[in-house]
Amino acid sequence: MHNIDSINHVKGESVYIDDIPQQEGTLYGLVFDSTIAHGKIKKLDFREALMLPGVIKIFSAKDIPGNNQLGAIIQDEPLFAEKEVHFVGQAIALIVAENELIARKAKQLISIEFEELPVITDERKAYEKKQFIFPPRTFKLGNTGKAFANCDYLIEGTVKSGAQEHLYIETQGAYVVPVENGCLKVYSSTQGPTSVQKIVAGVLGVAMHKIEVDVRRLGGGFGGKEDQATPLAAMAALAAYLLNKPVKLIYHRFDDIRMTGKRHPYSSDYKIGLDKDLKIIAFEVDYLQNAGAAADLSPAIMERTLFHSTNCYFIPNVRAKAYSCKTNLPPNTAYRGFGAPQAMFVIESAIAKAAETIGVDTQKIQETNLLNENDEFPYGQIAKDVKSMPSWLQLNDKEGFTEIKEEISLFNKQHGHLKQGMALMPIAFGISFTNTSMNQARALVHIYQDGSIGISTGAIEMGQGVNTKLTQVAAKVFSVNEKRIKLETTNTSRVANTSPTAASSGADLNGKALEIACNALLGRLIISASEILGVEKSEISILNEKVLVINKTVGLEWEELVLKTYLKRINLSEKGHYYTPVIHFDKTKEKGHPFAYHVYGTALVKATVDCIRGTYALEKVNIVHDFGKSINKDIDKGQIEGALLQGIGWVTMEEILYDEKGILMSNALSSYKVPDIFSVPKEVNIELLETEGTDMAIMKSKAIGEPPFMYGIAAYFAIQDAIKAYNPNYKLKFDAPITYEKVLLGLYEGE
Repeated sequence: MHNIDSINHVKGESVYIDDIPQQEGTLYGLVFDSTIAHGKIKKLDFREALMLPGVIKIFSAKDIPGNNQLGAIIQDEPLFAEKEVHFVGQAIALIVAENELIARKAKQLISIEFEELPVITDERKAYEKKQFIFPPRTFKLGNTGKAFANCDYLIEGTVKSGAQEHLYIETQGAYVVPVENGCLKVYSSTQGPTSVQKIVAGVLGVAMHKIEVDVRRLGGGFGGKEDQATPLAAMAALAAYLLNKPVKLIYHRFDDIRMTGKRHPYSSDYKIGLDKDLKIIAFEVDYLQNAGAAADLSPAIMERTLFHSTNCYFIPNVRAKAYSCKTNLPPNTAYRGFGAPQAMFVIESAIAKAAETIGVDTQKIQETNLLNENDEFPYGQIAKDVKSMPSWLQLNDKEGFTEIKEEISLFNKQHGHLKQGMALMPIAFGISFTNTSMNQARALVHIYQDGSIGISTGAIEMGQGVNTKLTQVAAKVFSVNEKRIKLETTNTSRVANTSPTAASSGADLNGKALEIACNALLGRLIISASEILGVEKSEISILNEKVLVINKTVGLEWEELVLKTYLKRINLSEKGHYYTPVIHFDKTKEKGHPFAYHVYGTALVKATVDCIRGTYALEKVNIVHDFGKSINKDIDKGQIEGALLQGIGWVTMEEILYDEKGILMSNALSSYKVPDIFSVPKEVNIELLETEGTDMAIMKSKAIGEPPFMYGIAAYFAIQDAIKAYNPNYKLKFDAPITYEKVLLGLYEGE
């Protein structure tokens, strides 16, 4: 089945926030934000701005009728700064005007004075000053202290990974319309409608049922709209509520990049110990997470870092500790992988450093330590249905790691200023929200009298194809043509208490809830058909919109069955509720079974470095991936390709830079580089790992959104492998991204 949104996307008919027809009298909002990273507000004067014709009102903290608070996990983030500002881009006020141009002119007329305070942008400096968002957490397995004493090799090092801008095509935005009885309808570009509903209600001091949040689709999210869409909705809602007028607030690209959080930068220290057979005996790591100025989702992201500290390797003795460091940057937030890429980059760096120190191929250490069935993760979950070795072997059978190394060696002998390198990246990624209570979903299904079907769920379509998969689920359960099915907007009045579409769980949770609702309706239709035909219900089935009795058609078809069932006053609406079974986690012990299942796979990346210019190209990427029983291979492969490129960008060219005063220097696409068509590997091959899937996934089709991001990490090590082929004196570096400038320096290191 093709992506159901593709045609409208191509024709430009898909509706986003900025495409919603505006009501007469709609006003425009513009955020007045801090120009410094840390300081006290000494003076704030709106008088001159308010005199500008077309300016309606300027809202600040004093105008909030409820709570001046955005914090979803920790209550530490005001909607509007009051006495102090803590990062460049922090909202201080909202200008509401007749149009955007007037609002921008008014912004220049606001007078503000600060008393500047010391600025910290680096997580290590925050760590030294003990500036933490919340207390550190530690996962343990075995006894690392004793284990290190029995290791033949001990290696220590430091690893850094940088931030990453989400760069969704549709910037953050909201459009809020007042309705009857003091209620609001909020159109928000959010991955978490219920979070928006809850925070907006809190800001306004009203009950949640007064706020209806509606989402048709997003123009990309990648985690950046899980929490950080909320302030725009809250500000627009505040203005709409107090003015009783529709208000629209959409960030300009420059504002979006400046004011929103990124992927968390990490700086980590590790110690790894191996025996003479290259078995990793012990691993210790301290992660320093740069949270920014407020918690946002950092507690959950830090937790997932700890969950993925050993990637797909079994290490019997582990001590992983993480600190969330408070700095004067915009609060960093969810990003595809949610803390796992930072952890996996550390363990892969430790293995690469160990291989360099011992004098063996990195691949030997990787393969020697891959997970096996019933191995224990550091958080207590026992590995089941493990596909680490099968994916590794299937890729090796297809490509031949030895043969590729020989090809690269021959190429390097024949080329003086072009050198090639390769690296492998096996992955094991846990699927579920690590906050157990979030692993639930609901779906509402209506079968109309004519046989058409309407579906509402909590899933947000943001380009990943979840609506297509949900359509497939309903079509398969009912055995009807998918054209009978309509996916409604995601709306908090139809489906309440939703979890955000995140953690790669959107299709699983909402699909399972939908499956439950559809099966309940199917059961009623089968009983109805048995009564109409005078046969046992066990003899009835529906196939391709025809009713069968003992697998034979009898002239009763879908539309007629639905109509007759309706006339018998049988309920043709159903709400399904699903919660993931088995999962649990005890944070007091840091042990449990937090994941429904794991996704496995292995990637090979081959790179070529131009040793004169310091540039590089990725020749090919070959992937064997654990899809389970994919219900839509085209969509799943598309997700792998997108995630792969995003991962490659993170470790190669996407460099976020702030100056010492906390001002973003890479603030536009002229200074912040993301992969374009010329950065795409010349060849990308994706192969399915043949598995039975898992009943914990929707129709055994495993989650796809986040796991493939980690494959891109191999590009970092493949490029360094090529550098080392040119410069034998080069010592591996572990500071991502590996930009062209870093490559050029490495090529001539030690000369």
